[in-house]
Amino acid sequence: MNYWLMKTEPSTFSIDDLAKATKRSTCWDGVRNFQVRNMLRDQFAVGDLAFMYHSSCEVPGIVGVMKVVRAGYPDSTALDPRHPHHDPAHTAATPRWYMVDVRLEQRFSSVISLDELRKHAAGKLRELLILKRGNRLSITPVSAVEWRFIMSLAN
Repeated sequence: MNYWLMKTEPSTFSIDDLAKATKRSTCWDGVRNFQVRNMLRDQFAVGDLAFMYHSSCEVPGIVGVMKVVRAGYPDSTALDPRHPHHDPAHTAATPRWYMVDVRLEQRFSSVISLDELRKHAAGKLRELLILKRGNRLSITPVSAVEWRFIMSLAN
């Protein structure tokens, strides 16, 4: 099993939106970075767990846990010329972009803020990519040790 951290701007898509979705699941679409695309296409598997991280908001941080319920498949939003994520280079025959389906597993009672995560940057979370200077990827892997430690902060 793999562990991930997936960023989203709550003004665009939040944990509340995921909670309201049918069966509390939806596709995670719109990724337009090749490194992240490769993770979605090649590394994500059904059963993987991911932290949902709210970014670009008043209190950025981890708000809950999602489970991958469908592994990487071509991002259909890239085919729709009316969609903001449209990419004319993406075709059904030669897909360029991928997405996964996720389901809400747990909503944390309070946000594990970026500031709280930074308090542990010299310890258990020293390798957590979101705490590394210059990392702007919307999806990053999380180690099993980091996962367990962050879950202990949530509980």
